[in-house]
Amino acid sequence: MDSELVKIAEKHYEGTDTFCEFTADARLNIFLNENPNAFVLGCIMDKQIAAPRAWAIPYKISKELGTFDIDVLADVSVEKYKKMFDEGKYHRFNNQCAEFFYEGVQKIKNDYEGDASKIWADNPSSKEVVKRFREFKGVGPSISSMAANILARNFKIPMSDYSSIDVSPDIHVTTVMGRMFFNGSANKEEIVEKAREINPEFPGIIDLACRFIGIDYCRPTDPECYHCPVNKECSYYK
Repeated sequence: MDSELVKIAEKHYEGTDTFCEFTADARLNIFLNENPNAFVLGCIMDKQIAAPRAWAIPYKISKELGTFDIDVLADVSVEKYKKMFDEGKYHRFNNQCAEFFYEGVQKIKNDYEGDASKIWADNPSSKEVVKRFREFKGVGPSISSMAANILARNFKIPMSDYSSIDVSPDIHVTTVMGRMFFNGSANKEEIVEKAREINPEFPGIIDLACRFIGIDYCRPTDPECYHCPVNKECSYYK
């Protein structure tokens, strides 16, 4: 029998708008939704800082340069990017992430003909999409899976399968799944494996249910277990 967590995830997936709200800034959301290059570069920036701050970096670059044309971005030297990052205090790791941004721009221009949407345009497998993101400098398993998950879950990008897209163990995922299946806590590897077990066709979709349950019921403190829609399956509640 399917887990109630999967059923809730599928319900939220069907109702998910294809316009993704990355931040509270409407202009920034439009920019990221309409510009695949900005989306990919924003993913690369999402490292050990608050997500809205990371997503804002491509937009800030576009404002500073007066354009987000890939040819213009590619002509900017890595030294100039380092100066822009440092002066704008874009990131915790300005020097390193300026290099990642520069390398990302070069890869989009050279490997994808200046159009990052070609990463996912040929109905690839989810494994291939994750692999292509991993090929960007600075991108590891978590970011690559997150990027593929956003494409599949929010943008409804067709892929030949979704089985290689894992959950992203944020506070909601770790709290909800840790309590449900591990009686309180679990490490990220255990959570990823459990998501694969209960929904092997698309493990990453479970993010949606965990976010809903985590915000409304399964808060880190004072959880409302009695009203939670998955309490019958929850070892923490039992």
